[in-house]
Amino acid sequence: MSSSALPTLTSAQVKQVDALCEERFGISVDWLMEAAGWQIARYVGQRAAVVCGVGNNAGDGLAAARHLQRWGRLTGVCCVDLTRLLGPAANELEALRNLGVAVGGDLNLGDADVVVDAIFGTGLSRAPEGKFAEWITAINRSGKDVVSVDVPSGLDADSGVAYAPCIRATVTITLGLPKPGLLGLPGRVIVADIGVPFEAYAAVGVVVPPDLFAKGDLVQL
Repeated sequence: MSSSALPTLTSAQVKQVDALCEERFGISVDWLMEAAGWQIARYVGQRAAVVCGVGNNAGDGLAAARHLQRWGRLTGVCCVDLTRLLGPAANELEALRNLGVAVGGDLNLGDADVVVDAIFGTGLSRAPEGKFAEWITAINRSGKDVVSVDVPSGLDADSGVAYAPCIRATVTITLGLPKPGLLGLPGRVIVADIGVPFEAYAAVGVVVPPDLFAKGDLVQL
């Protein structure tokens, strides 16, 4: 599908839609996170290392890791700072640990065929620093294929500015709708249905084609 055929969702609208889903439609962020993780894990057909940051994007990655573990495709999980995971993301961490999966605080890509990048989501507005920057640089240097969750870490989701460093994603699986900064991005971009009601998009002024996911829940731009 041409990117021009789809509306986009800004980082501010993402927050508005999340709030609307919970308050008006009874669909919690936990549920959307679980759906996002399911879609990511379904797509990743190889042995994967999941690398997480500290926000809801990390929660999406942790949810994906739980499914990958069950399907025998998880090589390891690590988070930049486990102490900063809150709310739904912390719940995903607990669920993963309850299954006996260790989540490390050091980057370890091991013998993974692919890296799931869940370090930064749509909220980034400046260049990554410190441990975040170190991990992004190391992933780029690893030579492994990378599947980014929602947006490649280091990319401004609204402007498309690729800060230094920025993940060079092989594939980006963007959640619900594309983000403006993804248009024209190198690499494949796939839109994944995570169950957001189109009425929630309409409430923030975004009109979605009613047949967007009629032929499948993953749509390539």
